[in-house]
Amino acid sequence: MASSDRAEVISRADLPYVLLVHGHTGSGPRHWQSWLAGELGRAGGIVDVPQFAEPDHPNLEVWLSELTHHLEAAPDATERVVLAHSCGALLWLHHAARLAGAHEEARLRFDRVLLVAPPGPRWHEPDVHGFTPVPLDAGGVRRAAAWTQLVVGDNDEACSVDEAVDMAAALKIDLDVIPGGAHLDAEAGYGPWPAVLDWMSDRHTRLVPA
Repeated sequence: MASSDRAEVISRADLPYVLLVHGHTGSGPRHWQSWLAGELGRAGGIVDVPQFAEPDHPNLEVWLSELTHHLEAAPDATERVVLAHSCGALLWLHHAARLAGAHEEARLRFDRVLLVAPPGPRWHEPDVHGFTPVPLDAGGVRRAAAWTQLVVGDNDEACSVDEAVDMAAALKIDLDVIPGGAHLDAEAGYGPWPAVLDWMSDRHTRLVPA
């Protein structure tokens, strides 16, 4: 099914509110997040694509504050979905681990989250501050969203398959592994990614190569 056909299928259903969380250096026009925002926008969806402060030198505390602002601004009359890439996925895990209290959980809780290519525990980037080590809090992940899923490439230099398996097991979430997917970014050929649009319609969809 062509991406335009997929968008038409989505447009006939109740569209979710979608928050796209970029990683280190941001997501440029060739990135799947930009493509997805365009597809959902054409279908009439509400898509939030924030630009976090200093994407080339991200600071965890600054990004957490900005993320909270966007979560608080999300409408609550529709399904709420987060798709986070790379350091954005680590950001979500820090956010989930810090949730405290029933009121905060209810206010910030989302329905679905897709964590795409989070860096593993051996990854180090000197321009990224405070994101590692990342807390793997299964209870926090469940408080932050009703459903969370992880997808990685089997040849990602930032996270091995074994590290991804350990992460998924610790968080008690589903894992999809993409053959040859690398870091699942524009450089790996992940601009248009029809499977992620299918996932928007059905969380049980398995993520497959672009």
